[in-house]
Amino acid sequence: MDMAAAFAFGSARIRRRQSVHTRRRNQRHGRLRALRVTGAALLVAATSCAARAGELAIAAAELKAIGTIDPRFQSYNIEMAEVMGGRFWKPYPRSTRPFDQHDRYSDRSPIDLANARLRRLAAALSPAYLRVSGTWANAAFFADGEQAPATPPPGFDAVLGRAQWRGVIDFARAVDAEIVTSFAVSAGSRDADGAWRPDQAQRLVDNTRSQGSRIAAAEFMNEPTLAATNGAPPGYDAKAYGRDFRIFRAWLRRAAPETLIVGPGSVGDTAAPSVPGMRTRDLLAASGEGIDRFSYHHYNTVSARCGGNDEPTQALSDQWLARTDATLAIYRGLRDQFAPGKPIWLTETADAACGGNRWDKTFLDTFRYLDQLGRLAKAGVQVVIHNTLAASDYGLLDEITFRPRPDYWAALLWHQLMGTTVLDASAATASNLHVYAHCHPSTPGAVTVLALNISRHAFRTIVLPLPSERYTLQAARLQSAMVRLNGATLALADGNELPRLSGQATAAGAIRLAPATITFLTFPGAANSACR
Repeated sequence: MDMAAAFAFGSARIRRRQSVHTRRRNQRHGRLRALRVTGAALLVAATSCAARAGELAIAAAELKAIGTIDPRFQSYNIEMAEVMGGRFWKPYPRSTRPFDQHDRYSDRSPIDLANARLRRLAAALSPAYLRVSGTWANAAFFADGEQAPATPPPGFDAVLGRAQWRGVIDFARAVDAEIVTSFAVSAGSRDADGAWRPDQAQRLVDNTRSQGSRIAAAEFMNEPTLAATNGAPPGYDAKAYGRDFRIFRAWLRRAAPETLIVGPGSVGDTAAPSVPGMRTRDLLAASGEGIDRFSYHHYNTVSARCGGNDEPTQALSDQWLARTDATLAIYRGLRDQFAPGKPIWLTETADAACGGNRWDKTFLDTFRYLDQLGRLAKAGVQVVIHNTLAASDYGLLDEITFRPRPDYWAALLWHQLMGTTVLDASAATASNLHVYAHCHPSTPGAVTVLALNISRHAFRTIVLPLPSERYTLQAARLQSAMVRLNGATLALADGNELPRLSGQATAAGAIRLAPATITFLTFPGAANSACR
């Protein structure tokens, strides 16, 4: 057999083998296609049947990734007023008598940032950003000597002592939190022409660095849209802000190039402006480029301390929960125009400004807390900083005892179950049922679904194709300060120990969600390719 014949013979044998293999492969592929078509038809049929029965089918393995969030996405604020001590929003009295707006503040001592319980509970939410700012930061004098003055110098309203700032740094280090802050802009921080001077800010940066730490991110000032009532000099306008921000930007780039410039940190802009104050559009136009992160503030409303008159009956309505979307739409539009592509941070938020609503320390607000995180993660917001960790009625913790409130337990579950990869659960829609999904933070391939049944009366049914671990939060009454996980009341154990938050093994199939409950479902066996 010559080489050509051998090659021809071999080629013929190869072709015959390939032909046989091709026929077999095609047969297998045909069967697989038939199975896929059949499976798809069954899935459509099952989903259709579920829909007809008022049920919702969730295929955790098939959910697609739509974005990622910062590992420190869920963060918290400790007001500068808490660090320094002074007057802050007074918690509501236990009685239900009408609130006296003239009695809205209370004096308080500086927060004990060395408290073991506070540190343990904050560390359980880490990594996080710790924002130390607020209205009182705009006129705070930093005393970098060992002995802080008893009264602030002219042009300032309060004194931040070196020991107090050291407490912030030690706390942040102990709980794995990165510091975010803002600087004084009051009359005492200005030159003879009224322009902002960075000398006070420089002392704070230098002191932080001398203690082996850093300021991770900084806003120039707190809520510049309200500058007229927020510590800035009388007559302060967008032009003055633009001048001062350019000074701030140039200084910070030299003094601390590692620090992110975040801004503008506005609040109060609406689609049809009707409240007093400057508009963010004017501030951004005057200040020009130069921010690393675009920030804004959002509250659903103002509390009774500032004239609010909202009823708890609306707290579970779609309209109430969607307010965070409306605010984001306004600021996203401004970001797109003036700082395109910059990540968005919500650097201060809670249900109600001015210390919170009466129900914000109860389970009723937990729906808003988690729904907001789900909505904003899905929308691509990178960081959400809750106000506050432990002050007034909107604190995650009681300001006296530092015991967890319902929102804290929700925050802890989010931290333990919802990772940084956001999945598209938009197809899982049903009346009064809000559904969000993320990859699990530590188990490759696993998925967590968050389902909030905001109906006060109706059950909802979800059909699960895979076994899951179920974590259901509920309370005996919505305005209760106690919350149960899978039927067990959540509370600290002896020695400030957090209880183990364990899921309940749940078989594949239909599960019912009781009215006014919140359920996390983890699918360890989802093998979702987006989560590997």
